[in-house]
Amino acid sequence: MRILFIGDIVGRPGRTIVINNLDLIREEKNIDYIIANAENASGGVGLSPSNAYTLLDSGIDLITGGNHIFQHKEYEALFESYPQIIRPANYPPSVPGKGHYVIQHRGSDPVGVINLIGRTFMDPLDCPFRTVDSLLDEISDEAKIIVVDFHAEATSEKVTMGWYLNGRVSMVLGTHTHVQTADEKILEKGTAYITDVGMTGPSDAVIGVNRDAILKRFLTGLPVRFTVAKGPCMLNSVIVDVDPKNGKAISIERFNLEEEDNG
Repeated sequence: MRILFIGDIVGRPGRTIVINNLDLIREEKNIDYIIANAENASGGVGLSPSNAYTLLDSGIDLITGGNHIFQHKEYEALFESYPQIIRPANYPPSVPGKGHYVIQHRGSDPVGVINLIGRTFMDPLDCPFRTVDSLLDEISDEAKIIVVDFHAEATSEKVTMGWYLNGRVSMVLGTHTHVQTADEKILEKGTAYITDVGMTGPSDAVIGVNRDAILKRFLTGLPVRFTVAKGPCMLNSVIVDVDPKNGKAISIERFNLEEEDNG
């Protein structure tokens, strides 16, 4: 089983590079399932139902979210229309959407996906560690292959989650910082891990945002309007091979693309 996980999709440039390349990547890399974090896919913040449809139609099997997934006012309609779009599970139970989902192609093994959000340097939501414990009791009855998107700021919190879930899930993949890390590995009990998958969006920017605006913010301390940058674009992702018999990861590799202009 081979799974492609795409790092945070940012704005129109991120959507465009995904749409332009996904079929080719699936074919050349022999991908079985495609998962992507798309909490910043609409205007650089949030995910609209129309953009969600476009991304799912391009071949993405499941979309995960994060702290910006509720940014657009249509978020209730988003989750009602697309159960294969999930938000962090450790939001309060009254919040629209679900934090996990099992995807399955006809004739293929099911894949369970859990979305969590960190608490260090972020909003103080429910404990992601206790949340994932309760979800694993439920989802492990449906799928041996389990993917965890841990949307968190602090490296230490992400690394800790990797070790906490070592041997209990197939992979723990960090998102949120928009900067791909080079620490991909298979932990000793068969869980693939990387601190951050990275970003799919403008590369000549500050984590996808127009760099002049960010520079002004740092130099003056004044509020500025953040806009998605234009120009060269990159796609950051990882490819993970998993043994479907036991759900253990066999390998993890970073896979990246660049295009000249998707703005």
